[in-house]
Amino acid sequence: MAGPGSPGTCQQVPGSPAIYTAELSKRYGSTVALAGLSMTVERGEVFGFLGPNGSGKTTAVKLLLGLARPTGGEAMVLGAPAGDREARRQIGYLPELFRYQSWLTAREVLILHSQLLAMAKPRRPLAAEEALHIVGLAGRGDDKVGTFSKGMQQRLGLGVALLGEPALVVLDEPTSALDPVGRHDVRLIIRDLRDRGATVFLNTHLLEEAENVCDRVMVISKGRSLATGTLSEMKGLRPAVRLRVTGLPASWWQPLTAFGQWSTDGDWLAVEDMKSGQVPDLVAEIVSLGGRVEAVIPEEQTLEERVLELLGDARGGRPAKHLGESVPASGGAPVAASREAAEES
Repeated sequence: MAGPGSPGTCQQVPGSPAIYTAELSKRYGSTVALAGLSMTVERGEVFGFLGPNGSGKTTAVKLLLGLARPTGGEAMVLGAPAGDREARRQIGYLPELFRYQSWLTAREVLILHSQLLAMAKPRRPLAAEEALHIVGLAGRGDDKVGTFSKGMQQRLGLGVALLGEPALVVLDEPTSALDPVGRHDVRLIIRDLRDRGATVFLNTHLLEEAENVCDRVMVISKGRSLATGTLSEMKGLRPAVRLRVTGLPASWWQPLTAFGQWSTDGDWLAVEDMKSGQVPDLVAEIVSLGGRVEAVIPEEQTLEERVLELLGDARGGRPAKHLGESVPASGGAPVAASREAAEES
């Protein structure tokens, strides 16, 4: 693999994925930071790289960019070995932690980085103006970076990452310092990048951000991949429905346990792990028992619930599913579950 800053000695492969890794690993002494990571990121998609702090996300990014050398495995970026100089010219990168010279203006920072990109000199001022406009700093180009808030500095960092119309944009926690308006702006920028054919690799632990913009996501923990898929694939693993029901007899739960896992909250019933197409049969069964169905609300598992479920499985535990009343798997009557018991489950 080409090291950081080394010449590109490998011809880029046309039609190749934006990112490809096979059993990529990294050790720091006895510490395993990345343990055999295999993934494929297609060109033109927004790919979310999700996991808790310390899961190996930033290590993976450093390996992909050629900022660190792997212990084992293979990584290709834009059809060339990770770290290839020519491929790196086509990558925009916003690190999680960065600092620009406080005495420079925002425009000067952007022009400096345009120069580092080897952009033609006449093009640099225009590229800086375009970047300032895109990230919402059009009126602050002549202000010194030292006067910027953390959120404004993050906007500037995003502007630097967008210089030169990169084919691949790698964003490491791009909204961590932004207010709701700033986060909304970043979502629009990411969608615009995808619309013009760029690939966005979004490294984040903010699941709401990933859910709003990503085409596919990967969840990792302890340096290993736990799951990869589209948002619908990730969230569609546990069909559920909530029903508002009155008039059920005391033993209502006995004939209904076959439909899935039940919980109750006053007049509301919730059932999870249902088979596809069972809702009409469920409603008919409730009516046959004498119940009156006043509302039926289909639900899907959120990305956050699915990620927590995966992380719980990886720890050998099981994340809490319900607080309040629950129906045990054995088919017994609903019982009250304390908050402490639910959190320990």
